[in-house]
Amino acid sequence: IRKNYTLKEKRKHKNGVATFSSKDVIYLITPDRFSNGDPKNDQIMGMKQTPNRTDEHGRHGGDLRGIINNLDYIEEMGFTAIWLNPFLENDQDSWSYHGYATTDFYKVDPRMGSNEELIELVQKAKEKGIGIIMDQIANHCGHQHWWMEDLPFEDWINFQQEGFRNTNHRKYTVVDPYAAPEERDLMVKGWFVETMPDLNQHNSFMSKYIIQNSIWWIEYAELYGIRQDTYSYPFKDFMADWTCSIDNEFPNFNIVGEEWVDDPALISYWMRDKVNHDGYTSCLRSIMDFPLNFILAKSLNEKEEWGKGLVRLYEHIGRDYHYPNPMELVIMADNHDMSRIYDQLNYNDTLFQMSMAYLLTMRGIPQVFYGTEILMEHPGSTSHGKIRSDFPGGWEGDKINAFTQKGLSPKAKKAQDFLKTLLNWRKQSRVIHNGKLMHYEPQKGVYVYFRYTDQESAMIVLNKNEQPAEIDLKRFKRRLSDYTHAIDIINGNKIPIGNNLELKHKGAWIFQLEK
Repeated sequence: IRKNYTLKEKRKHKNGVATFSSKDVIYLITPDRFSNGDPKNDQIMGMKQTPNRTDEHGRHGGDLRGIINNLDYIEEMGFTAIWLNPFLENDQDSWSYHGYATTDFYKVDPRMGSNEELIELVQKAKEKGIGIIMDQIANHCGHQHWWMEDLPFEDWINFQQEGFRNTNHRKYTVVDPYAAPEERDLMVKGWFVETMPDLNQHNSFMSKYIIQNSIWWIEYAELYGIRQDTYSYPFKDFMADWTCSIDNEFPNFNIVGEEWVDDPALISYWMRDKVNHDGYTSCLRSIMDFPLNFILAKSLNEKEEWGKGLVRLYEHIGRDYHYPNPMELVIMADNHDMSRIYDQLNYNDTLFQMSMAYLLTMRGIPQVFYGTEILMEHPGSTSHGKIRSDFPGGWEGDKINAFTQKGLSPKAKKAQDFLKTLLNWRKQSRVIHNGKLMHYEPQKGVYVYFRYTDQESAMIVLNKNEQPAEIDLKRFKRRLSDYTHAIDIINGNKIPIGNNLELKHKGAWIFQLEK
């Protein structure tokens, strides 16, 4: 099989490329499930899977045009970046909607749109102050990728001669000094499933192909960043080459890696500037803070007791000494692979607001899954197809339209308005973007922390008490002594800073402090 490609001249980047950072809030979209902007591309002649919106694992018709059509909504909500689940060609027999079984690394899936529509999306998003982050997969491809018909080398994929062998998912073997080599090999060489062959990045041609493909997309599409799927599954020496090759072409371009574990020590192993026991280094700036994600709902749901509840959040942040730069962590309440946060919090609206207040004021780069803002839920099911349900209003004939609030429940409207207020405040809040963090041990069900610079400060209060509570502000004199008033950013009320603060109900308060 011969593929022809055109070589184009590289653009000049005088000041580097724009990329995501802690000033941003990322909106995660599964394109097939967000909005069907062009029904004519739902079914493409010659492509294997046809649309079936009643099948939770089928293709529903969402596309890039649907995202373009709703950029105003995303901008008005206050998001500044969009992370798109994979949108490249996935011409698989089934389960192709999620995009993680690529069959052409240079081509947008025609059912999602075209390469040209991707460029249109990037440019129109950029005009609204929104950057596009591309989900990439260096670990595997789809088993119906065109090259599987005529593999160019005998070692193009792992276990090519033996056939499918499942990875053991033992991620610690990659860093464990005592791990048996064959178990470490099975971790990085094994396949996720039979339909996703594991790529052999130790083949120099495969390695160069993946690196050049990533660089090409950054240049061609003017990407705002990359999210790298299953970061620890490829060979780690290759991942160092991949990140540093990109950094060499586009200095300080941001990439966030996925490492799905609850241990900050393993998470931090992959980050740039981390001093590791084995000397391993890479150029990866950011990684997903799954350890924080795993305890967020637990800490809010738990009864306040010694070692439980809000103190879990307090102690987890205290482990930031593991990270070379905690501000580069991507933090989230949920994503496309786990139960939605509203389900995790047992449909408690107050706890939902507390989770969002925490997420959008804590150190790091927040990511919000589409539909979180309207309390999307999936009671009684943890199926990924249910978790990635269609965004209401994205399809013609939808009875509910979350883009306009038509038909939304009062609870969903309240949540959407709350998040919109918080996001748009955060968009302008430099103290949250770059400020230092100081927090105080939770006491009597109340957790207080500050984001601050020499010029400004914000005070965040999480109160889990069912009854009114009062906190002694003298305890926070170090952070409050320069200020006289506080503005509640949710309702706009201005209150004097005295000796005590009355918390009339359970919930979250975010105060902008004034001198």
